[in-house]
Amino acid sequence: MLHTSTSLVHPPAALNGFMGATQSVFPDQPPDPQSLDDPTERIDWSEEDIVFLHWRLLQEINQLSDPTTPLEDKFDTLRWVFTEREKDQQPFSFVNCLRVVGCSPLSPIAYCGLVDAQDIRDHIRNKLKAWLSESLERYPQWVRDAIASNPQWVEARLARNPQWINEQLKQMSEQGDLFT
Repeated sequence: MLHTSTSLVHPPAALNGFMGATQSVFPDQPPDPQSLDDPTERIDWSEEDIVFLHWRLLQEINQLSDPTTPLEDKFDTLRWVFTEREKDQQPFSFVNCLRVVGCSPLSPIAYCGLVDAQDIRDHIRNKLKAWLSESLERYPQWVRDAIASNPQWVEARLARNPQWINEQLKQMSEQGDLFT
């Protein structure tokens, strides 16, 4: 059963006012490019920063219900949520993010304990067809047909070039549809 405080489609009220306290995670100034290449440069993360990062990753799931979210972003999130079970214990896996956010006293949501990842996956799976249908309504019929008949092919194209669909639409508008 999906716990109401862990709904990943609508942020819980516990987040009200929390977003202002993100300065240590998202700095105002971009880092110096040379410091990123320096392996001796140590970045000190607080435990609260790490818990917030887990929460921020889970917030990506909210984008699945937004029809304006690019398909590549949705596919990426779905790969993360429905990854192989062997990867569930990795530090920033979907399952581990649920555990950290649900159990940490530093979590931005009220304590809810361990959340059953399979329940969340089932909830997402049950809503996914409607969410994707809403997203696909924005695209021409040929895009919808391509995704319905061969989603892996479309995903591979988008993985190589996230602007692939936009480029195809632009090319078709300039050249016209050769099949009409």
